[in-house]
Amino acid sequence: MTTRYMDYSGNMMADGDIRMPGKDKLLQATEDRTDSGLDSLREEDYNNMLRETQNLSIHSEQNIQDYEPEPWKMQANEDGDTLLHLAIICEINEVAVSAIKRSYRDTFYLNRQNNLLQTPLHLAIITDQYEIAANLLEAGCDPEVRDHNGNTALHIACEKGSLQGVGVIVQNCKSHLKPLLQYTNYNGQSCLHLASINGFLAIVENLIMLGADVNAQEPSNGRTALHLAVDKQNPDLMFLLLKHDADVNRVTYEGHSPCQLTWGRNNLQIQQHLLSVTEENLQHLPHDDEEDDDSSESESEHSDDECMYDDVCISACSGTL
Repeated sequence: MTTRYMDYSGNMMADGDIRMPGKDKLLQATEDRTDSGLDSLREEDYNNMLRETQNLSIHSEQNIQDYEPEPWKMQANEDGDTLLHLAIICEINEVAVSAIKRSYRDTFYLNRQNNLLQTPLHLAIITDQYEIAANLLEAGCDPEVRDHNGNTALHIACEKGSLQGVGVIVQNCKSHLKPLLQYTNYNGQSCLHLASINGFLAIVENLIMLGADVNAQEPSNGRTALHLAVDKQNPDLMFLLLKHDADVNRVTYEGHSPCQLTWGRNNLQIQQHLLSVTEENLQHLPHDDEEDDDSSESESEHSDDECMYDDVCISACSGTL
């Protein structure tokens, strides 16, 4: 008897129980039964039943080899969108829910990406269909899959400012939460960076409370969320980050603290507060002192040249006298 990797009808439950097709009742796992009735079986019947049970066993090394998707799961349009992608894009809820149910634990289909490397979960967050997103996560889709920009679905929710989208992902994938908070997209931005750039304070605070590193630096330039608050001239974001112990003395890869980035900007509230809490050697831009040194050296060189010129003139005049 050939076994299948997936139960496409969605009959297998999360706790390992099996639902009988067409009936609203569960078949409990064999270890839950206390009265098996084996004592009343003849030895021949027992041996036959044992052989059948062994034939029904599923070996883990056969999972991928035995996977045979239903024909409709292999179909996709020129954009790489499957039936599930299209149902979500067109917001045909009944079709999307049915496809998800028939793909329970079918990670090959649930995580299938279109030409933009978007999974159904990406599209559910983009289109604000949070119930569909929850169904996908419960069915077993992977929230760590990235699109063509390197964004997970959580990145997209943070960039959109979707507090509900963040909540759905966080509540349904706690085991994935730590890496999701650490991942950066292809622009070097974490979920916290994206929420900070767009000024979504509630999401920023939620991410920090969930364990996001408030001092995480962008891989491309070393800016933290506090540097971004200065860039965006957002005092509310600055005070929120400082409340959660953001490091005012953390410098970018070029050696600039958040306070040093305030010079030449208009918001004096940000500058004055950062001046009051930043180490003295990180309050002013380092090139200010270098320019002063360069100007003093040039003045000294100019003075020496003038002296040399005056000496030559005096000598020439003395020779003609």
